[in-house]
Amino acid sequence: MADLTTTIIESVTINGVTRGSSNVKTISGIEHTFERVVTIPASADTTILVNKNTVAGADGAVDIQDTKYIRITNLDDTNTVNLSLQIDSGNDDSAADESATISLAAGHSFVMGTPHDAIAVSDANATINTSMHDLESIIVDSADQAVKIEIFVASA
Repeated sequence: MADLTTTIIESVTINGVTRGSSNVKTISGIEHTFERVVTIPASADTTILVNKNTVAGADGAVDIQDTKYIRITNLDDTNTVNLSLQIDSGNDDSAADESATISLAAGHSFVMGTPHDAIAVSDANATINTSMHDLESIIVDSADQAVKIEIFVASA
């Protein structure tokens, strides 16, 4: 088993004063990684990650129980993409039945820990929903431009 170390650094100088911070996180017990760069075709939604209770649950699936870290980076230098987080609200290893979409600007990254019991959405009065569900998959919508996305997943 290995340790995964991630570092996030922000640094900006305003009026001669440097501001920002550095945060280092070590995640232990890593045995597997999944990493690839995917070209998302123009006008084609593309599934880049599938989480299941077992890797045999779907072609190319990652074990949802063992995943400890997910990073998606938009490698394009101009175009924004949409990440559609597909949610299995029943936590029953079935198809997604809810979704949340976030915008990922050119050059930016989306980072999360485990996809198991990690996400919830609510359309009722914009209240905080703490009944967490499984992230079943992530779909990238590139709009009308082809873009490159990098995905990195670390698991036990």
